[in-house]
Amino acid sequence: MEDERIVELYFARDQKALRETQSKYSRYLQAIAYRVLGSREDSEECVNDALLSAWNAIPPKRPTVFRMFLAKLTRNHAINRKKAQNAAKRGGGEVMLAIEELEECVAGTSDTESSAMTEELQRAINTFVRSLPEREGDIFLQRYFFVRDVKDIARSYGISQSNASVILSRTRAKLKDFLQREQLM
Repeated sequence: MEDERIVELYFARDQKALRETQSKYSRYLQAIAYRVLGSREDSEECVNDALLSAWNAIPPKRPTVFRMFLAKLTRNHAINRKKAQNAAKRGGGEVMLAIEELEECVAGTSDTESSAMTEELQRAINTFVRSLPEREGDIFLQRYFFVRDVKDIARSYGISQSNASVILSRTRAKLKDFLQREQLM
């Protein structure tokens, strides 16, 4: 079923919307959650939470790209779950490392995620990523949106891990400069 039709089912408050969404996107969403959590069971729960969030958000919200809307909901639920799991200890693997890497770009707050949730900052980061060369933007998104390990990113792009790390470091520096020019930090 086409995404537009699925969104219409949400607007009609038809339970079929959830079944169609799960049928079409559950594997994709579970892969996103699994990269953050590393647990199949937790990933399934995050997908269910994301579907509930989609049900509660639509209407009034009408997502422009339904797949990315679902990916963002799933990613946010997975990050929140990972933070809760790691609340008692410092660090926490790939997710916490990715968030810590971005903290230098959105300085001025100790809670990177809440800063990133402001609409103005989100729009600015989206604009920034769209302005990057395609490969650089893809690598940045793979690391900081899909929370992929640098080694996996390097392998998928056929570059060394060191090269991927340098690309990410330079892109973070560019983001920091961009946000400073936009007076968002």
